[in-house]
Amino acid sequence: MTDTNAAKSTEPPGSVPVAGRPRRRKLLVGAFTLTIAVLAASGYLVLTLTGQPVRTAPLVLDEAGTVFWGQTVNRPIEVAANSITIRRVTVRAGGTAAIVVRPGVFGTLVEESTIQCVSSGTDGIGPGGYSALRVRVKGCREAFRQTEGNPATIVDSTQDGRPYPGGTPASPIGPIPDPAAAAQMANEPVYAPAQTPPTPITYWPSAANTGVPAGTALRNSGSLSLRTAGQVVTGLNIVGCITVAAANVQILRSKITCSSTTYSIRTLAGTTNLLIQDVEINGMGKNSASICCTNYTLNRANVYNMIDGPRLSTNTRVTNSYLHSLARVPNSHNDILQSTGGNNVLVRHNTLLSYNPVTNDPFNSCLTIGSETAPTLTNLIYEDNYCNGGNYSIGISPRLIGSNIFFRNNKYGRNYRYGVVSGWNRAGVTWDRPTNVYFDNGRPVV
Repeated sequence: MTDTNAAKSTEPPGSVPVAGRPRRRKLLVGAFTLTIAVLAASGYLVLTLTGQPVRTAPLVLDEAGTVFWGQTVNRPIEVAANSITIRRVTVRAGGTAAIVVRPGVFGTLVEESTIQCVSSGTDGIGPGGYSALRVRVKGCREAFRQTEGNPATIVDSTQDGRPYPGGTPASPIGPIPDPAAAAQMANEPVYAPAQTPPTPITYWPSAANTGVPAGTALRNSGSLSLRTAGQVVTGLNIVGCITVAAANVQILRSKITCSSTTYSIRTLAGTTNLLIQDVEINGMGKNSASICCTNYTLNRANVYNMIDGPRLSTNTRVTNSYLHSLARVPNSHNDILQSTGGNNVLVRHNTLLSYNPVTNDPFNSCLTIGSETAPTLTNLIYEDNYCNGGNYSIGISPRLIGSNIFFRNNKYGRNYRYGVVSGWNRAGVTWDRPTNVYFDNGRPVV
């Protein structure tokens, strides 16, 4: 960490005004006042209530992997190294942004922090390439600045007390630019929103009832390799990734922050009946998939900031979980869930959000099946989920070789690009038309 401040200047003891120089003093006072005003507006000078200047230059974090936490900072913070975490920090500053991420820096995580802008022209965090988790921003021009080429991931955060970006779970349908897709959706009922959704959005999981239970004390840990049958891991703050190669392992009440370009959790040969429950998984915008690939149950999890969510293969179950905030990277094909073939898959009572309301990016899907690495997909049940977003919210590939695949009792939002489902009537798929309906009016999507 580098502090670029010079020592505070002090007047010599017993100094007195010099007689006969009133005009010069007035000029100096005027120039000094103007300088203070400019510096204060730039964020590099903060004045106390007594008018005394305090530390003036930005706080620069320039050691890779630093965890800066538990402090109050009355000036801007500049992130100048990779994989910096700013945790439980209060920042009060003006200038361009209260927290500045320098160009080319990656892996910045700001979590459980408060940002107070002292100038109306100041942004909260910028210009992009960071993750913000449970960050409260107050009084800023733009809370979370990002660009198309340098996006940010914002999760469970607020701007001036309101959820950011303040979108609603379902919104009116946008244009459908693809003629073939429009033809496929020709039988869709006329859009006429009901006064009240048939099922409230709070019925499905959210940040309030998934992840690490409130009040859980966490101990710090690095990456784990779990190879003992029946091993139980609980109450950890894991900065790293996990591999499992044993039966009946349990990962409980823990937070996982993994910046691997592969997976946060990987099941290897020998894994059976892995239980992942009450966990929070942050893929740091890099995980190609958050979990891969077989013999696990994911329950009451809060999973976000990954290119793809969990892979679905033999003996996988995703239940009661909140999967959201995908990370767009160049040429990515983002899916909340994607099958890789296999047998016995259950997806039940989840919130699956394949949509970025800040950039209006629908990503690819809540669930894609048919692009399998195994020959077939059999015995998949997808039921009682809320899904919003995607080119198609549910993508069923014409390459699918499947049987006993059931879609029933699901609700869908309208932030897709082309339609809710492609290939709903393919061989091996049972699509229950009366119970796969729009969230806002309860009408069948096909």
